[in-house]
Amino acid sequence: MTISKKANRLANEKSPYLLQHAHNPVDWFPWSEDAFAKAKQENKPVFLSVGYSTCHWCHVMERESFENDEVAALLNKHYIAIKVDREERPDIDNLYMAVCQAMTGHGGWPLTVLLTPEKKPFYAGTYFPRRSILGRIGLMDMLEQIQARWDKNPGEMLAFSDELMAELEKRSRSSRPGSLDEDILHQTFQQFHSLYDPEFGGFGDAPKFPSPHNLSFLLAYSRQYRKIEAEAMVRTTLDAMHRGGLYDHIGFGFARYSTDERWLVPHFEKMLYDNALLAIAYLDGYQASGEQRFADVAEQVFAYVLRDMTSPEGAFYSAEDADSEGEEGKFYLFTRDEVAEALELDDLHTFCHVYDITPEGNFEGSNIPNLIQGTPEEIAQLKGLNPLGLRTRLEECRERLFQYREQRIHPHKDDKVLTAWNGLMIAALARGAKVLKQHTYAQAAARAANFIRERLRREDGRLLARYRDGESAYEAYIDDYAFLLWGLLELYEATSRAEYLQEAMDLKNQMFHLFWDEEQGGFRFSGHDAEQLLLSSKEIYDGALPSGNSVAALQLQKLAAITQDAELQGKVQQLLEAFAGQVKRYPAGHAMYMQAVLNAYSGGREIVLSGAADDPLLHEMIAEVQSQYLPGTAVLVHFAGEEGQPLRSLLPHVAGMKPVNGQAAAYICRHFACEAPLTSSEALREQLAK
Repeated sequence: MTISKKANRLANEKSPYLLQHAHNPVDWFPWSEDAFAKAKQENKPVFLSVGYSTCHWCHVMERESFENDEVAALLNKHYIAIKVDREERPDIDNLYMAVCQAMTGHGGWPLTVLLTPEKKPFYAGTYFPRRSILGRIGLMDMLEQIQARWDKNPGEMLAFSDELMAELEKRSRSSRPGSLDEDILHQTFQQFHSLYDPEFGGFGDAPKFPSPHNLSFLLAYSRQYRKIEAEAMVRTTLDAMHRGGLYDHIGFGFARYSTDERWLVPHFEKMLYDNALLAIAYLDGYQASGEQRFADVAEQVFAYVLRDMTSPEGAFYSAEDADSEGEEGKFYLFTRDEVAEALELDDLHTFCHVYDITPEGNFEGSNIPNLIQGTPEEIAQLKGLNPLGLRTRLEECRERLFQYREQRIHPHKDDKVLTAWNGLMIAALARGAKVLKQHTYAQAAARAANFIRERLRREDGRLLARYRDGESAYEAYIDDYAFLLWGLLELYEATSRAEYLQEAMDLKNQMFHLFWDEEQGGFRFSGHDAEQLLLSSKEIYDGALPSGNSVAALQLQKLAAITQDAELQGKVQQLLEAFAGQVKRYPAGHAMYMQAVLNAYSGGREIVLSGAADDPLLHEMIAEVQSQYLPGTAVLVHFAGEEGQPLRSLLPHVAGMKPVNGQAAAYICRHFACEAPLTSSEALREQLAK
């Protein structure tokens, strides 16, 4: 085998994933009308390959097949080959992943789909080895068989693709609206309870995904119904995820998922969205429990993101690869000898004992640093050591080991900026600024929001989905709008700057104009002004990422409370009812949606804090509210005098919520009605406790 170094069409693209394939001998096209026109002209099927730049099995398939001249010759002669970055074009990925799941019962990446020149699918799968092995069909064999059938009787495949698309269209158009009673919340808890692993935390069998929005639902459910068991499940899971190798104990941040039940062996790639959502979950855990260790984890996640995943302009990069030097996890693993090179002898024994570093290794002859056997505090108590002294010593060791690791060849970093994932990290950092009283987090969130405003909007205000290397592209999807809305509302609460609230309200208007389904309710995934694919989907399942509709429901509830907009609240109810029948089938698969349902039943609160900007009591009240765990609560700060004019211009109803006798006051409102103002931090604390 020889590898061609000649560039193909992907060399002109911006996507890191497409650029990884720019020197394959395969004659790749990006997704384009030119590719399908060529397929029609030459009467060839289309070979569609979908993946992303930090996908381990995408790398494997590239090395085995797409860098192979024999595979390339077959594809180039008989197919039109198209590469798609799923993170740039989630609309394409959603459509053809649904095809794959319908045809095979499973999905994943790389996604491999064969299409007619009219973009209709007739065959789908995920990873294929180059040649058939152990009962698994190989790519070469599959392509040869399909090519022979296409040459002999293409009409058979065209007819099958028509039947398949008709069935998928029927499914997509079959609305499952309905109504939900409060019992659905208890059903959701019971489903999580039945899946819960009481020994190692988490839900279900290996592989285990963090799915932090599941934890956030359980915490909110626990608070609403005084269900101590639900909070205990969350605390155990938060502890277990952090103790395991899922967490990078040397450089911080979480990997995508654990391949085992103990959270020891991660799939080593790090995704921005996981770290954003997990930071929020740990902040929730800290507020609900008061346990400082959860706050510490959130701060470490932010340290990782601000150090390694932030562009010079303040935007956040997308991901870091699992692989380096062609091996998964190589960057993160240590032999005991390597640890010995970085540490002094006395420190070596202590560090290795605490972090499970052994000569034989805990993973394929190497070691994944972890705390599964015990935290430093637990070990200090067992050994009769000073906990603070041990913690300080271990931190010095960690820093030396981090510097040692920095000399290695780093995994690939996907440096594209995605609006949706940046929205989540803006939300996380802004939440961190409030909860941890760290203004620098709000500043980082504001820089990213400003980047999106300046670089990821067209002149007409239309949001775009991706920025990289000076280019913004692709009309943004509902996830981009909903996740950014979340970030802006959190950023408003962290800064009390009305401009972020104004931006959130403008974004809401665009969302309804571009995505709202007037007939059946809910938001479509793509806007009506974007490329129209074969099917238009509406997503509600909350998987590794929560769906745009679920996040929209939760954040629009908050915006309705902030703006006292009963019509918007009615739209949220429509949104929830549009998916109710579908959600009833498996409520635990819709945890973010269930948070919105929980809010609907608990009655979302609005707290307006009013006073002079320099009033110490006002700032005491702000600190009190921000320190409390108050799921579903919107917080407004109404400054007296000229400084409050921008907010009063946006929200005239706050004008009547004034300081009392010149002193700061707190107004607690529910269902568009407000209680008598509270004029002390103690009274506010007591009322919030109820």
